[in-house]
Amino acid sequence: MRIRLLCCVLSLLLAVCFTLPALAANVSHGKCVTNDEKGKSITIEEYDLKKSAEHKHGQPTGKESTFDCSEALMGITPQPGDILRIAWQEKGGKKMAIRVMNVTKQDLMKK
Repeated sequence: MRIRLLCCVLSLLLAVCFTLPALAANVSHGKCVTNDEKGKSITIEEYDLKKSAEHKHGQPTGKESTFDCSEALMGITPQPGDILRIAWQEKGGKKMAIRVMNVTKQDLMKK
């Protein structure tokens, strides 16, 4: 009985250790400025979290960020002007995108 309990506890600890790094991603959202498909990078103008009737996705901050999308999961290809949400982690001084979600195109698909 004790061995079974010990195995269950160890399995749970291992599962937590392997899933925590995946949960530690940062998220940025904003308007797509450029999408370099050859260089596999996307630059966005970041938005804050203050939503209003005029700015339903947040207000522009004026800060631009570039993400390496070479290994990212990407749904609908972003075009300049689309609102994107990007989950990313910093690796080697670069912002490496994990997932790129096109909020603008998702909204269009709902209609």
